[in-house]
Parts: sequence; C-alpha cells; structure tokens
Amino acid sequence: MELDAVHDQARARLPRGVYDYYAGGTEAEVTLGESVTSWQRWRLRPRMLRDVSAVSMTTTLLGTPVSMPIGVAPWALQRMAHPDGEAGTARGAAAAGTLMTVSTTATVSLAEVATASAGPKWFQLYRVKDPEYTDDLVRQAAEAGYRALVMTVDLPFLGRRLRDLVNEFQLPQGIEMANHPPKQAYGERGLNQALGTIATATWTFEDVTRFAALTSMPLVVKGVLRGDDAQRCLDAGASAVWVSTHGGRQVDPAIASAIALPEIVDAVGPDVEVYADGGVRRGSDVLTALALGARAVFVGRPTIWGLAAGGADGVRDVLTELGAALELTMALCGVSDVHDVPADLVVRA
Repeated sequence: MELDAVHDQARARLPRGVYDYYAGGTEAEVTLGESVTSWQRWRLRPRMLRDVSAVSMTTTLLGTPVSMPIGVAPWALQRMAHPDGEAGTARGAAAAGTLMTVSTTATVSLAEVATASAGPKWFQLYRVKDPEYTDDLVRQAAEAGYRALVMTVDLPFLGRRLRDLVNEFQLPQGIEMANHPPKQAYGERGLNQALGTIATATWTFEDVTRFAALTSMPLVVKGVLRGDDAQRCLDAGASAVWVSTHGGRQVDPAIASAIALPEIVDAVGPDVEVYADGGVRRGSDVLTALALGARAVFVGRPTIWGLAAGGADGVRDVLTELGAALELTMALCGVSDVHDVPADLVVRA
C-alpha cells in the first residue's frame, strides 16, 4: 500500500490531539516541511548498461545483519497509536527483516519489547529522573539483548510544539511511560511538562565518554547536524553518528538532514557508520542518502502511521513497501548492491 494511503488511514483513526502529537513539529514547522522536500533538492544520475537482474539490499548496522538499509527510528508513546504499541512495532520490524530503535519514552517496557519479537533492537536513551536511574536503564537494555545504545543529544529542553499547546494535549487515560519510575507524577501535568522531565541540558561530550564506558553495547549519538560535533562525538567514544532533526520537533528552522549529511560524512571519514532520518518517504530518498554516504536511514512517522492503520502488519507493510521502492530505484539507476552506491549518483538540483 502506498505510504500516503497509510497516512490517510492513520489520520482517520486517530483522535485529533494524538494525530497532531505524532504529525507536528515545533514553532512554524519549517524544518518539518523541509525534511521531506530537501531530499528532492538532489537529483539522481542513473548509470546504464549495468547488470541489475539481481539487486541486493542486505547490509549490517554495527555488525547486525538487516534485510535493507532502512530501520525504525525511535518514537514515543506508541500505545496511543495502537494497543500493542512498541511491541507491535517490534514485530512488524522483525517481519520486515530490519531493526527497531526503542525509545526511553516507550509505553511498553524494555523487557516486554525485547520478548515481543526476536528481531534486533537498539535502545534510544534520554535522561530519566536522575543519573543513577538512567544508568540502570542502560544496564537493563544490555541485559535484555539490545544491540546498541542510541544517545539522543538534541533535547536539552523540549522544543515549543505549538500543536500540543493549542490542543492542551495530555496523555490519554491508561497511557504511561513504561520505562519511567513507578507512579512518577506526570499524567496530570500535560504532555509537554511530562516530556520535559527527560530533557538533557546537563549532558556534554563527557557524558558520551561515560555512556560509552558504561556498557559493552556500541554507542550511537543521535541528533548531530554539524561535522565538528560529529567528530567530537567519535573522539569521545561514540561508534557511529545519526544525523537527525528530531523529526522537526526541536530547533526550527534547523538544517534538514538531507543537507547536513554530506558535511558529516566528510568530517568522520569512510570508516564510520553514519545514519540519517527525517522526511524519508520514497525509495529515491533512501538511495540519495546512501549516495551521500549514509549507511542506512531510519523512518519514524511512516511506521507510526503503519502501526495506527494496521498494527504489526501495518508496520511490516510500510517497511517492505519502502524497501521495494528502494530496490526498484536501485535497478533503474544501475546499482545492484547497497554497498556499491557511487557518490556521483547524485547531484544538487
């Protein structure tokens, strides 16, 4: 099913406030819009007369095999979209043969998501309550078999999300942040105040070093939009960097991932895995990211729409549809393997 149709189904099923929470960005939502359109600021330069009778999309992400260079980005509060929440998303990602990144603000606990499917998972980290509790979450993730720790660094404070403020949006009855301390008082304070408890204003590059030493899981730093920051993350102990605007939900207007990606790839060099998210909706977007040097892309909202429209099967269908679109675009551009995407396949429009 086309991704636009899945989005329309999800929008029709979700309450207005819930839809706006998932769909919205911050301030004027400039970054939110440009995250999608910025991929079209690049043009593909197809190569002809290559044998593309068989196209391979399989790859590895920090050593974990996946069926395609497309993973699931972290997203909060997924039981607002479907009763199965993050457990359903985990099953859908596994059925598509790829990995899921589970948010600290998930509505299903780390352990429960881990047992929901055998598919590979990464854990996305915010600060929760205090350093000791946050460190314990990292240990829980490692014990539950998560493959990497994704340290999100672009939320020193919560961005001004006007849709949520206008809607006076609060967590629906029965929805809780399962990885937060029991009975933490956030349910009656409104969603912006609740999410404000995870802000990481005190984090510095020293915390990158600290978390890298805390666990044997490789550390990915997510939310990087500058080459100099990317290099400093690696110097501090990160294994990979993730180019992201937080779904257009933090700084606005911020540079889109599709525009920031080349600088970061150049800064860290060819031996470091770089990931990107933000506005990826088409197979051509994925192929453009690979040509710009990304190892893989991650998608957030499309998987939420899939979850809302059809649970685990909806997530699987969104991911397989995007993978099929990538496969076809690769063949049309004369590329038979995701590891052999030439940089000169794209040019700025």
